[in-house]
Amino acid sequence: MNGILFLYSSISISSAIATAFKMRKTVLQYCLSLRRLLKGIPMLLLSVNVYGQTDTVKRLNEVNINSTTAPQLQVATPAQVISASQFLQYNAFNVADAIRNFAGVNVRDYGGIGGLKTVSVRGLGANHTIVLYDNVQLNDAQNGQIDLSKLNLFNVSEVSLFIPQPADLCIPARSYSAGSVLSIKTIQPKLNTDKPFKIIVGVKGGSFGLINPYLQWQQRLSNQWSFIVNGYVQEANGRYKYKYEKDASDTLAIRRNGDVSTHQVDGGLFWTKSESNKLSIRFNYYNSERGLPGTIAYNQFSQQRLYNEDYFLQAGYQYAKNAFSLLINSKASQNYVHYTDPDYPQAGGLNNSYRQREFYQSAAAAWDLTGKWKVGYSADVAITSLNSDISNYAFPTRLTLLNALATTFNTGKWLFKGNLLDTYINDNTTTGQAVASAHKLTPTVIVTFSPFNNDNFVLRAFYKDIFRNPNFSEQYYYAVSLRNIKPEKVKQYNAGAIYNMAFNGSAIDYVKLSADAYYNRVDDKIIFLPNIDPSKTTVTNIGNVEIKGVDVSLKSLSTINNYFRISASANYTYQKALDVTNPSQSTYHDQIPYTPVHVASFNAGGEYKNWALYYNYMLSSSRYSNRNNEPLYYLSGYSISDLSGRYNFNLAKMPAFIAAECNNIFNKNYEVVSSYYMPGRFYRLTFQITI
Repeated sequence: MNGILFLYSSISISSAIATAFKMRKTVLQYCLSLRRLLKGIPMLLLSVNVYGQTDTVKRLNEVNINSTTAPQLQVATPAQVISASQFLQYNAFNVADAIRNFAGVNVRDYGGIGGLKTVSVRGLGANHTIVLYDNVQLNDAQNGQIDLSKLNLFNVSEVSLFIPQPADLCIPARSYSAGSVLSIKTIQPKLNTDKPFKIIVGVKGGSFGLINPYLQWQQRLSNQWSFIVNGYVQEANGRYKYKYEKDASDTLAIRRNGDVSTHQVDGGLFWTKSESNKLSIRFNYYNSERGLPGTIAYNQFSQQRLYNEDYFLQAGYQYAKNAFSLLINSKASQNYVHYTDPDYPQAGGLNNSYRQREFYQSAAAAWDLTGKWKVGYSADVAITSLNSDISNYAFPTRLTLLNALATTFNTGKWLFKGNLLDTYINDNTTTGQAVASAHKLTPTVIVTFSPFNNDNFVLRAFYKDIFRNPNFSEQYYYAVSLRNIKPEKVKQYNAGAIYNMAFNGSAIDYVKLSADAYYNRVDDKIIFLPNIDPSKTTVTNIGNVEIKGVDVSLKSLSTINNYFRISASANYTYQKALDVTNPSQSTYHDQIPYTPVHVASFNAGGEYKNWALYYNYMLSSSRYSNRNNEPLYYLSGYSISDLSGRYNFNLAKMPAFIAAECNNIFNKNYEVVSSYYMPGRFYRLTFQITI
């Protein structure tokens, strides 16, 4: 595989250099405009309206149930986190499962163990959430959405959601470029000379014919060098029973063509001189074949297949000394997709493949000027290309340049944070006409007030202006002529409060409560209207949306005695996401598709000595599957309950555990996406040993 990576990198780097030369004129034009932007740096740094946080807390740390102190918090903006120790507690099998309890999150799930899963945060849609994998974005320029079902949790230490962005100044410019950031941190070796290695072997099994063995090898090479390698296999037939309620039938059918076969190898090489001077090189190879079941109503016997082969190589360097910090990231990636549908109504069916390549470079730096005042600058460049075997394809290549200026200012009680993002996007096509380049400045302003000069109680507010350029599918998929699509523009407003208190000498260790009200405005919303004839697919700016909502979160941990602890959390989201495009249209003031007004979740668990038992509950109100809120498109609300348990023990003096999960314990029949029925009651068993 290393040889393949080297060959791929050599060929693709040459291609990227050639592409860059083609783009040199547009880059020079961009640099001239950037020069004008940089002249405004002194005004940015001196303007109190864009001052911000100097908080040393860089992210919301994990809530470890073995801890007796309150977790550290990012308080300036809403942030939620789930750590590896909590994945079982929330019955999480992949990243989509891990975040489904988060306030403001709506996971669109197409059902089954291999079903596609995407996330929408605060009603903005999946295209407005970027996914970071160890500080580097997992990008899909073709569709703009990341399938979270492909991201397993085996090598993940924590998953965090930041709205609208992480608090740190020394971050890639891409972290400023979306309405929310989903950050995935992987495990890094922490070994010593007494035991220079660690091997984890485990297997999951359960319903749908699931067999999921996995292996992790951590090795200390020297005082400064170490590596980690992970192997992961997932096989399942994906068959489960369901009842199609819309035809008033009591007959149970079996969901078919939901099988999945996944193989993944990933790892990293780490050099650590100190926590402030370290280097990492990571690789990831992913290969899968899965069936796409199709809708119950129209295609019960779907034969659609999806093949993926993805790999990337990324490197990151972090350095900090005195008041200066530096972060450099590089990445080369390739994503291959092969889609077949033999039943498609054209000769020979549908058989398409796509190959996406990206080269990415980022540099970020931050300076602490006075102890109260910090400034930061980050610059990203990405060259992304997409090839396909579909007829009359444009073969686009996109150059993306991002520059972000950021600053924070802390007076004690008041904290100000601001950033200005400069985005430049230029497309070139091999055939046909490329869309005109886009260039835009977008600001973010964050303010907090701490009445008591600490983070126990904080009032916070932010405003963010951002936009989304059309992805490759929206702009070029079967585009007979150039599509005149405007960027999708979003304005976000948020006001809220957070309370966090530790109770020393009490049975309650800590309580954390947060509440945020928000208003989002989406203009020139991009609508993709597929057609049975791909050449007649329509993509247009057709909508404006107003989103008003409230997110409330509560977490607590109680230590009853030295052996018994109880944790509990609850989240609630109220969201009215209304179409405000045209008062004369029937869809005016209708709720946008797949957006429930009410979503709630509750999780509670207890640990007693080597035993643990957890309960998870989720509730969603009714939704509509169409912009027209008519009875034909009505989807009933649902609630589901999950149970999980774990027992820790030693096997031949080596730590081990067994775990059992029962999902949807009351066997509810429900659908998240119209006509994609979810499984009823199903089970998973896990055995793991650490050598």
